Formats: sequence, C-alpha cells, structure tokens
Amino acid sequence: MLKLGILGGTFDPPHIGHCVLAEFAQSALALDRVLFVPAGTPPHKNGTRTNVEHRLTMLEIALANEATWAISRVDVDRPGPHYSVDMLRILATDHPDVELYFIMGGDSFRDLPTWSRSNELIMLCKLAVMERPGAIITLDMHEAVIPNLAKRSIFIDAPLIGVSSTDIARWQTDGRPIRRLLPPGVAEYIKQHGLYT
Repeated sequence: MLKLGILGGTFDPPHIGHCVLAEFAQSALALDRVLFVPAGTPPHKNGTRTNVEHRLTMLEIALANEATWAISRVDVDRPGPHYSVDMLRILATDHPDVELYFIMGGDSFRDLPTWSRSNELIMLCKLAVMERPGAIITLDMHEAVIPNLAKRSIFIDAPLIGVSSTDIARWQTDGRPIRRLLPPGVAEYIKQHGLYT
C-alpha cells in the first residue's frame, strides 16, 4: 500500500519550516509522496494575507525541484469554510488504496481538541507530529477527549524550526532579510509582486 503524506496550511508564504516538516516526515515514515494542501478559507484564521493564486504560485516555486512532492487544490477549488476532516475525507475517497498520514506541528497537535470533528479526523489517517518551539506535547495528552489518538499518532524526530509565515510576512513588511528562510525563488517572487509590504 502506498503511503501519502498530507501537509496543509495557508502557505502565506511557504517557508523552510514547511519543507523541513515534509522532508523529515517523508524520510521517517517512508512516504511515497507528500501532498501540500493550501487552505482556501481557513476557519481558524481571519483570512489570508495574499490571494490564493499568489499562494499557489509561491508553493509551485517552492516545490519545483521535488519529484515526490505535489500540490492538491482540494480546498481551494471548493466552497468553504475548509475543515481538515472534510479535506481528508475527500482525499481518502480519491485515493482509496493509499494510507494517509496527516503531517502537523506540535502546536496543531496541542490544539487538536478544538478542531472540528477531531475524533473523525484521526480515523481517516495517522498523524505525523513534529515538535514546535513552545508546544509541550505528549502522545497521550488528549486521550480523554480523543480516544485512540495515541495509537493513531507518530512523533517524528526533526529539527525545531522556530519560524512562521506570520513572522516572515512581518519581517518583509519591516524591511528585514527573509531570503534564507524561504525555498529558492520564493523571496524573488515576493519582491517582484510587492507582497507583504
């Protein structure tokens, strides 16, 4: 059975933390492919800083040299709001013979009980969880509210990357250097289109 990693996010902009997360999950779990799923209308955020076409183009640039990484438009091509459980259900239907691994940072794992239908979500996939700075997590921390979560979760050993899209957008606005925090070509695209200024 093929193994498919799913990495969701606004990718506004995509940065090295996203790439490290995908790469270490792929290596640790022997994933055949990783799908990056840009959010259309994220229910937990007040929109995005840039429109979806800019976000998709930046993601295409970021993944250009990765043969086993691809973009899924499952969320951007359907009406919102977009919940991860709905996205995973669609992908499970589209890929019935594939084992799904939902890749997330420790901060998302910590907040999982606040997600829509988290009990359903963990039955559609396994969770590949990486620590994030400031997120104190354990496999059994939500067992009382999300039974079987520990059995459906795998902690991945990876470097702690303390950078976020919000930080990068703020630093770009402030005129600070961001190029080394982004995959090759993304900083040039941001500059060319005057994003985050």
